Amino acid sequence: MLKLLLKYYVYKLTTNKGRVDMLPETIQQKVDQYSDFYTRLKNELKWKVADPKQFMGIASMYVVKGKLLQLQPYIELSDYIKNQVGMFSTLKSSQRFTIAAMLDTRYENPKETFHEFLDVYDQLVQGGFTRGAFTYIAASAMLSNESSRSHKEMVRRSVEIYQGMKKKHLFLTSSGDVPLAVLLAETSEFVDDLMHEIEHFYTTLAQYGFKRGNDLQFLSHILAIDKNLHGDTLIERCLAVKETCESAGIKVKAMHYPVIGLLALFEKPENEIEIIYEVVKQLNTDKLFKWHKDINVMLAVNLVISEKLKDSGVVETGIYTSIETIIQAQQAAMIAVIASTSAVATTTTT
Repeated sequence: MLKLLLKYYVYKLTTNKGRVDMLPETIQQKVDQYSDFYTRLKNELKWKVADPKQFMGIASMYVVKGKLLQLQPYIELSDYIKNQVGMFSTLKSSQRFTIAAMLDTRYENPKETFHEFLDVYDQLVQGGFTRGAFTYIAASAMLSNESSRSHKEMVRRSVEIYQGMKKKHLFLTSSGDVPLAVLLAETSEFVDDLMHEIEHFYTTLAQYGFKRGNDLQFLSHILAIDKNLHGDTLIERCLAVKETCESAGIKVKAMHYPVIGLLALFEKPENEIEIIYEVVKQLNTDKLFKWHKDINVMLAVNLVISEKLKDSGVVETGIYTSIETIIQAQQAAMIAVIASTSAVATTTTT
């Protein structure tokens, strides 16, 4: 049955499919703005950040949120963060620039919010999570999500979910999954039911060609965030989106699984996939980004989907909140990729 449904979904995605001759003006503006922000950050901070890929992540945060990068206030915020933490905090390192971008793009008063952010971080550490880069990202995710639950309850539930992850996949679960545990804590399901749902996504997608491992686990967690679509529908769409991306010329690697989960939320993602392909081509031929083709795919999806969120039809549906939450999760995945391929999380800079 699933194979028949997959053929149907792929047919729908590929019928009347044609290349995008030119990017929509709004998307092209986002790409140009992203390039501009990246260049400004690199010129100003190249001696303080070990890996330029970190600038890619930061620039994309501003573009996705639709906020202009005001360089001097941003640097002042980064320095403020550095001066407010202890000697051994990873926020003494270049990670402070990523956290500064998260605060600056989400809050009107980022300096004041930073102290609330530190309080949430301390609660997560006291709850049992290890100190470090990903717990800081998790604190940012908890702070930005509106919930009727108290931070204390959210921490307790996040720890319970994380322990559930480790119980199912001990050797796959790491500190990189902490932000997902926090985002999943927003759901109302019992933890055992949530773990069962995640495992269903993981095992079924593995049966249909997705590679087992950390990235598939991450995708399974992302899919569990959405409660608007039936689980089997999400699986069908993931299979169809993967095949359509590959047909469009996008080489899908395991690290791209989180963006497949994001695209699977849309009923007809074929137009977005074609536009994403064109953005990827443009970034891959740009001398600034041509050496980072894997990350270009993740960034292209973020840029295109952030524009899609302005669509009134999307805003009016229950899926809007899920998409915003999953964009956060996908950004966490991207930051994880950047951190794992550089010394960003451990290099102390001045």
